[in-house]
Amino acid sequence: MNTRNTERHRFDDLHTSGLAFWVMSLMHDNPLLPLLKNPYRALETAGLRPGQKVLEVGCGPGFFTIPAARMVGTSGTVYAVDVNPRAIKRVEVKIRKYEISNISPILGNAAHSGLPDGSVDLAFIFGLRYIAGGLDNLVLEMYRILTAGGILSFEKTQGSDDKLVEEVSRAGFVKTEKKGRIFVFTKGINTPK
Repeated sequence: MNTRNTERHRFDDLHTSGLAFWVMSLMHDNPLLPLLKNPYRALETAGLRPGQKVLEVGCGPGFFTIPAARMVGTSGTVYAVDVNPRAIKRVEVKIRKYEISNISPILGNAAHSGLPDGSVDLAFIFGLRYIAGGLDNLVLEMYRILTAGGILSFEKTQGSDDKLVEEVSRAGFVKTEKKGRIFVFTKGINTPK
């Protein structure tokens, strides 16, 4: 078996494991985290507004999901996607706990979202060090599902700024701004290269 494929398979297993989710939840469900990292401020920087249809890539236990749902309001929708079934279950628990009706949890890979073409106003990717299926596939899917002029926002966690801009631009997006670690791209009118 190819060593690279074996390593990727092990990483995929770890990504969806109980241990990995427990560690992520320990950090994201910590009541002190919002004091250090304000989810509302980050989402506002990403471009969230009332009434939008928003896709959260890699929702985890819902640290950004609940604030995003509150920001888009009852006339908006948040699609919370994660490959980890434990993450989706945690988000579903929070939906019931906070009595929120505008979140649609999706268990799966965001690179194959299943959402219709042009159905999302904004997609955000915060805190992901690993993207299941690879960045190229994910960005092409975001281009497909975003409306004309739709927004794709990244919170950069590692690697070169220039490389991120190059990879996202190659898919047909235009970098419109960078605030701190958050890059905001707009879906261009040109088709992906």
